[in-house]
Amino acid sequence: MLQFDPVTLPDNTVALRAEVRRFLGGCADRLDAPNSDFSTGHDAEFSAALGRRGWIGMTWPKTYGGGERSFFERYVVTEELLAAGASVGAHWVADRQSGPLLLTWGSEDQRNRYLPAITRGESFFSIGMSEPNAGSDLAAVRTTAKPVDGGWLVNGTKLWTSGAHRNHYMIALVRTAPPSGNRRAGLSQLIIDLQADGVDIRPIKNMAGGEDFNEVVFTDAFVADADLVGEPGNGWAQVTSELGYERSGPERFLSAFRVYVEFVRLVQADPSRVAAAAVGRIAAHLMALRRMSISVAGMLERGKAPNVEAALVKELGNNFEKLLPEIARLAAPFEEPFVGNGAGDRSRFRQTYADTLLLSPSFTLRGGAREILRGVIARGLGLR
Repeated sequence: MLQFDPVTLPDNTVALRAEVRRFLGGCADRLDAPNSDFSTGHDAEFSAALGRRGWIGMTWPKTYGGGERSFFERYVVTEELLAAGASVGAHWVADRQSGPLLLTWGSEDQRNRYLPAITRGESFFSIGMSEPNAGSDLAAVRTTAKPVDGGWLVNGTKLWTSGAHRNHYMIALVRTAPPSGNRRAGLSQLIIDLQADGVDIRPIKNMAGGEDFNEVVFTDAFVADADLVGEPGNGWAQVTSELGYERSGPERFLSAFRVYVEFVRLVQADPSRVAAAAVGRIAAHLMALRRMSISVAGMLERGKAPNVEAALVKELGNNFEKLLPEIARLAAPFEEPFVGNGAGDRSRFRQTYADTLLLSPSFTLRGGAREILRGVIARGLGLR
């Protein structure tokens, strides 16, 4: 059964939100982004600045450089950064899921080696799940890791690995045992140095002209035993717990938020009835999704694993991220919102709209395609 308890952000988040906004006010030169998509801005210096303020690894133990703050406080910082269009892509994966994965399943040695550098905004991670010809079926991964003296030899290919050409490490899901009747058995996770011998990274250019995704090919890449995460064969349980962190945050409905900002800026002086209705319609979607997402943050704060609720937030959020630009386009006060340079607010709206439109096909793929998410939701509701 789905559970979205009403949750109110604690009073201490009000001052934190104001602090983040003041900080962002002094970073205007780094906020000239056309969208709020968390994956497109890679700025190592900005990530280091966030690390100095304690805004990476906020909920982690202080032993490893974390802040021991609440999931609600982390939520507020994340929300403000995304709404402003800040370039958070460098540290994003490490903060959101690689670090929590190591806190739950990693060894003490791994936590001491990797987590402090992440919290300082100096160490960046990629996700190694998807593969060619496997679609969203994680149980179909074919990348292998064979035991050798002192470690493992990895062979295979990972696809859609965001930021791999700029990041330091990947946590990869690999087969450490041959396939059996249980397709989810024999899977493990390894921390792979992306600069190591046998690792070939090939950027994939997207429709917007950027190179955020990559194909990563492993050819006898050696990984030491010390970089096996958890126990051999426990990879499926680990990777599914990791997806709970990936699917429920405000990034799942704010990737197109800058289109809304520029639309309001464009029409606020004298909105037509159509434009005013569009503003209200988008706001209603945002408020509902935000309440659901904050509820999931509350469950994480209480130590729960809201996998089904997180899947629903992502499914509904991704649908909204594709719908938002279309609502704004139809209500924009000119005939062709995506054609021509224009000037002032009109130009900014066109730039933001066009950039988001080109990036939007990826919104419903990352973190699990909609068919997979709907299957998770259906099982959670006892429908399959």
